[in-house]
Amino acid sequence: MILFYAPGACSLADHIALHEAGLAFDAVKVDLQTHRTEDGHDFTEINPKGYVPALRLPSGDLLTENIAILSWIADAAPSLSPPGELGHYRVLETLAYISTEIHKGFKPFFAPDSTDSQKAKAAESITQRLNLLANQLKGAFLFGPGVTVADGYLFVMLTWAKKFSVQIPEALSAFAGRMRERPAVKLALEHEGLA
Repeated sequence: MILFYAPGACSLADHIALHEAGLAFDAVKVDLQTHRTEDGHDFTEINPKGYVPALRLPSGDLLTENIAILSWIADAAPSLSPPGELGHYRVLETLAYISTEIHKGFKPFFAPDSTDSQKAKAAESITQRLNLLANQLKGAFLFGPGVTVADGYLFVMLTWAKKFSVQIPEALSAFAGRMRERPAVKLALEHEGLA
């Protein structure tokens, strides 16, 4: 298996989840400016979308988009989904919320032509959405004492929030601290040169 990633990008969530799942994989860094892999390949020939994450499965198939990749990892390692009859759907629900409501909310911080006003409005919206997740914590992590694939994705969004000085609810600051102490998170950060 091969994970195509960019350091600190949303692909970090998949990197963390693969380590949490104990799955063997190689990681190939992608320069998102030049669309070249670290071994010189044109990344758009691998993933025509031109962005990470992308996961080359053992079958040779390529899977893209965080919701799909993280769902695949959770299927491969069921302990990374919440327990119960609706566990699979609850993790999908949370992944979709993080992807569409929080992740996409950071767009003004990455767009060079965004104004300070647009960034301030985005920061306010992101904080409101983070508050909703903070109020839904069910213990140490999103769904209780066990980590799920959604926890890694939320952790990445919190690293972005910190980077761009977006206000983070206290409960999620503590959550980020707990995540940072996990061996899988430490390993992913080290592999991406972020430790």
